[in-house]
Amino acid sequence: MAAAPVWSVDPRTGKQREQVAVEATAHEVDTAVRAAHEARAALADRTVRAAFLRTAADRLQAAGDRLVEAADAETALGPVRLTGELARTCFQLRAFADIVDEGAFLGVVIDHPDDTATPPIPDLRRYKVPLGVVAVYSASNFPFAFSVAGGDTASALAAGCPVVVKAHPDHPALSELVAHVLRNAAAEHGVPAGVVGLVHGFEAGLELIRHPLVAAAGFTGSVRGGRALFDAAAARPVPIPFHGELGSLNPVLVTEAAAAERGEAIGTGLAGSMTLGVGQFCVKPGLVLVPSGAAGDGLVKSLTDAVSNSEAGVLLDHRMRDNFLAGVAERTGLPEVDSPVTPGAGGEHTVSAGFLTVAASALAEEGAHDVLLEECFGPVTVVVRYDDEAEATRVLSRLPGNLTATVHLSAEEAAGEGRGAAVLAELTPLAGRVLVNGWPTGVAVAPAQHHGGPYPATTSTSTSVGGTAIERWLRPVAYQGAPEALLPPELRDDNPLGLPRRFNGVMEV
Repeated sequence: MAAAPVWSVDPRTGKQREQVAVEATAHEVDTAVRAAHEARAALADRTVRAAFLRTAADRLQAAGDRLVEAADAETALGPVRLTGELARTCFQLRAFADIVDEGAFLGVVIDHPDDTATPPIPDLRRYKVPLGVVAVYSASNFPFAFSVAGGDTASALAAGCPVVVKAHPDHPALSELVAHVLRNAAAEHGVPAGVVGLVHGFEAGLELIRHPLVAAAGFTGSVRGGRALFDAAAARPVPIPFHGELGSLNPVLVTEAAAAERGEAIGTGLAGSMTLGVGQFCVKPGLVLVPSGAAGDGLVKSLTDAVSNSEAGVLLDHRMRDNFLAGVAERTGLPEVDSPVTPGAGGEHTVSAGFLTVAASALAEEGAHDVLLEECFGPVTVVVRYDDEAEATRVLSRLPGNLTATVHLSAEEAAGEGRGAAVLAELTPLAGRVLVNGWPTGVAVAPAQHHGGPYPATTSTSTSVGGTAIERWLRPVAYQGAPEALLPPELRDDNPLGLPRRFNGVMEV
């Protein structure tokens, strides 16, 4: 039977644009993984790795106009948004090149023998080595930053791990273009093209996670798809790490004092955050706790005005549009749920933004309203009106893990008066990033960033954004009693590579 074609589709019309490829067979997946496995030696030199990453950023930037045009045709995200996302992707590649040059990610620790310790300490030398081939599963909503050249790929290459990317069906043509750019960049430094493999197709994704030479995987997508791959990774004869980002409600708590002080501004800010990118951000605020009474009413009015004035938009594909409309219909059909601005079909190919309201008492205990505690991908949020702090706490206690949790405080609360610190502590177990007086959309690429959270937000405790994302693709190894002449240069006393390290208990930078 002939392999199924892979089509590029215009989400603005739902029509096929061009056939890009065919779905990979098991044999083709095996070929891609083996080619990646053979490319490991070419990445062993940190100087080569860093230069490759910088060249990749330069080549992507040089091809920017063509790449943004292709991305917009397949995602409808718009040139402005996509140009910014490509710049972020290039910045990320260069940032990892800097990390590779610095070398601190290797975690070098050297302890000389100490017979006076209890128990005695032998000669021990520890650092981190690459895991091997990494399977990367592209996301739909970030065709640059979480796709072929995105954070998983950049951090894996920085760690010394070749990648095989399972392209997302929402942007296959762009995926092919970006992979071509990366391979050309690799060739400039003598790195084989197989260092970045690319496969298409659902079955290819399953074959990839099961391949015995794949050592780890990174995924960004739905709870259902991510959990299936997570389970497959664990069911292998040799299980592998699976770093999956699966879904997040991203709760927001607005205190009564904050609503009274600046409810209008909070309502406007919420509207901007929940409709950004047609609500297709993984950190979109999906559940917002707002106090009952006049202060909260003002916030809701501001939100109503702002969302009512937002324009209908195109989702990434028609399947997502169907799921969004079905999710909205299920939620608006619940008793005690109102929709001041009803989200729905904005046109044949678009959706309109809106929000729902419900009393906190409906969510305080398990029941029919529990679907409101699940992510609905698209431009919709749920405003939960609470009567007192205890009621808000009961709702928060029922939430699953999240990427973010946000609190809006008054000026006095932010200065340490009242419950500000207590609320921050209450939100900390819920998420990997806790925000105060801000909005979660917008994830800075910075050393201190953490983009992850308790399950189901992610399947591990790692981050997929920021410098420490490299740690996912490394494992520590310690040598005991090894003669100096046999040690890798990273672990020798004279430190020929000039690496940051801990030497006999003292940090050397």
